[in-house]
Amino acid sequence: MLQAGQSAPDFKLFNTEKKEISLSDYTGKNVVILFFPLAFTSVCTAELCEMRDNISVYAGLNAVVLGISVDSPFTLAKFREEQNLPFDLLSDFNKDVSAAYGSLYETFVMNMKGVSKRSAFVVDSNGIIQYAEVLENAGSVPDFAAIQATLAPLN
Repeated sequence: MLQAGQSAPDFKLFNTEKKEISLSDYTGKNVVILFFPLAFTSVCTAELCEMRDNISVYAGLNAVVLGISVDSPFTLAKFREEQNLPFDLLSDFNKDVSAAYGSLYETFVMNMKGVSKRSAFVVDSNGIIQYAEVLENAGSVPDFAAIQATLAPLN
């Protein structure tokens, strides 16, 4: 599992506008990466809406938010639109990035294979992980207070 102090694995994934986004695009900014299991599920919706409702807090901490799941870009586009999410959702359909971040269930509910684990990472402006939280229980949400506390001194 990735831990604070390690370099964050770079990645290239498509967002909901079918534009390729990479972590290195955000060099010089802090990034909050949220892996989530599946769009349109109750806990994922609550988690991402929590980020939406507090986006000004993250912007004030010089942080961009990226949500990543194994859903298709088309599913994520509908989800993003319906929930009015002001940050990119990225499709890890091939599961490579979730695996690189240690955030992949071998088997999820209903025998689904290869679903992203709910996880949060704070990557600083130099690409170093400052916070890593990988949750085994998909019913839990990341510690938003700890994420914000990690970001505060990085400004």
